[in-house]
Amino acid sequence: MPHPKTYLALCTHTHLFPGARCRLQGLPHPAAFAAAPEPIEVHLRLSDGAATAAELHTEPPTGPALTVAAYTTAAGTPIHDITWTVEAIARKEDEVELTIGVPKRT
Repeated sequence: MPHPKTYLALCTHTHLFPGARCRLQGLPHPAAFAAAPEPIEVHLRLSDGAATAAELHTEPPTGPALTVAAYTTAAGTPIHDITWTVEAIARKEDEVELTIGVPKRT
């Protein structure tokens, strides 16, 4: 089975929080993806240079969510793995911007 492509997402802060934004890069059809997102593998790069793996889920009924693996910020702060709701998905030029919602409680 082929390994799925992983897309880079550049985030505007050192960690995620409600309202934070990340821009997905390299999607072949950004407008189509923003209109009808599909599950993808993501490589999050935070503003301090820290990076971690993530997965964008789009399954109903809960809507889009971003599951982020644990990582450590450049300042040494450990961030635990967490799944966030995605409040909005919008095309921004040749990229797709994710606006982070609230943490999902399991």
